[in-house]
Amino acid sequence: MRMPSRVDRLCARQVDVRAAFAAFAIAVAATGAVAANQIYTCTDASGKKLTSDRPIDACSSREQRELNADGSVRRIVPPTPTSDERAEIEARERDAVAERSRRQEAIRRDRNLLARFPDEAAHRKARTAALDDVRKALRVSEERVALLTAERKPLMDEAEFYVGKALPGKLRSQLDANDASTEAQRTLAQNQQLEIVRVNKLYDAELERLKKLWAGAQPGSLGGSVGAAVAAGPPSAPRK
Repeated sequence: MRMPSRVDRLCARQVDVRAAFAAFAIAVAATGAVAANQIYTCTDASGKKLTSDRPIDACSSREQRELNADGSVRRIVPPTPTSDERAEIEARERDAVAERSRRQEAIRRDRNLLARFPDEAAHRKARTAALDDVRKALRVSEERVALLTAERKPLMDEAEFYVGKALPGKLRSQLDANDASTEAQRTLAQNQQLEIVRVNKLYDAELERLKKLWAGAQPGSLGGSVGAAVAAGPPSAPRK
């Protein structure tokens, strides 16, 4: 077989160069065709009508029209927003995200409520259990107050021997300790009474919402929550 000569190799190289140039020319023509199809037109601030194959800088604050090759409108290009307008758009987007988050949280909360309480009997049982815990703690506090009152009586009887005189240090300390313990228990009992009111309000609000959900209302459709306590879940057991 004959080996290609130097002339043959030069001819082949010229063919490759021509092919590459032709491919480049086709690409340029295609790019030009795309550009030619992009027609932008607007009227600037002075009333002059401008046309270009790319968005027009002089009309960045004005509406522009992108046209098809036949002159029909492909789309309207809105003005580039100012910094204040961008800030307003971003604020609206943040508000929309927050609203979606609130909506999802409301749906989740209502679904959890329905899962915990499928019917009124389950809700009534939970209320009774929560109130029983608080009332038990209240009884303990009241019994402690009664015991402290009984312990104070002999101390006061002894103090009668010192009318008009300074009480002995030990007796004074015992009376002070009794007073402090009694006050603490009374405060605790008062807080437990307030807790009974809070628990009832919580379950009343839950029941009102649950009745609507049981009747067919969609989770998250009732707006808002029944209160911060409902959002936090069932009431915690009171401290004793």
